Amino acid sequence: MSRADVPQAGAARRPNPLWTFGLLRSELVTTIRRWRTLALLGVLAAVPVLVGTAVRIETRGGGTVGGGNGEGPAFLTQITNNGLFLVFTALAATLPFFLPMAVGVVAGDAIAGEAGAGTLRYLLVAPAGRTRLLLAKYASVLAFCLLATLVVTVSALLAGALLFPMGELTTISGTRIGLAEGCGRALLIALVVAASLVGVAALGLFVSTLTNSGIAAMATTVGLLITVQIVDQIPQLHAVQPYLFPHYWLSFADLMRDPVYWDDLVKNLGLQSLYAAVFGSAAWARFTAKDISA
Repeated sequence: MSRADVPQAGAARRPNPLWTFGLLRSELVTTIRRWRTLALLGVLAAVPVLVGTAVRIETRGGGTVGGGNGEGPAFLTQITNNGLFLVFTALAATLPFFLPMAVGVVAGDAIAGEAGAGTLRYLLVAPAGRTRLLLAKYASVLAFCLLATLVVTVSALLAGALLFPMGELTTISGTRIGLAEGCGRALLIALVVAASLVGVAALGLFVSTLTNSGIAAMATTVGLLITVQIVDQIPQLHAVQPYLFPHYWLSFADLMRDPVYWDDLVKNLGLQSLYAAVFGSAAWARFTAKDISA
């Protein structure tokens, strides 16, 4: 090979930006088209319908939700007055477990699933390299966070419109806002809920780089999620609870105040960013040094 051929060979291995977008698109399509992902989205879509139907049946004869004792997710007692509150109730019901579990399953399988199936080494043959592949995997998981949250939101909005009246709604502060502004706040709440899952996504991706078994990675991620949730509920551990990623999850309810109370919302987003930075860096350090020869 002549010396003139050397730069050409090096150029052939240089990542193409268009190829990078193609990799991201491929990861998104692959993630969404999996039967497991579709099943998770189906379960998430069913939760608001079940909650709305249960409230409709319970209040059909003039009864009150939960017997009037205030039990159940936030905003539950307001659903009969305005179907838009079903969106807030559904997000409050799915955020503690269903949404993060779904994200944990997808994130845990991102790298470990490819390694277990023997396809990871073929992906690394392409010129993108490990860093770009890891970023594409993480971006696809973040896209799933947004998609899953929007599925819950849209399902709850449709069920609420069909089962209950829609119109002006009363905020937590007691002021009234129009339906358009209420829908805008519902969309903002959905975005905040999706951002609240960023830490779980990074944690799951890191766990996924530690093993070649997708099932083990998914089980470990979900197990860690449950453990952290339990720790967050133990009063004696209050000193560490503000540093746990689910501690400020339900702060999205502050968006229904007038004016909006931002303190816990900012703390939540900052904490998610910290977890994303720490576990994202750990995932990168592990993945770039990972032996992928099988």
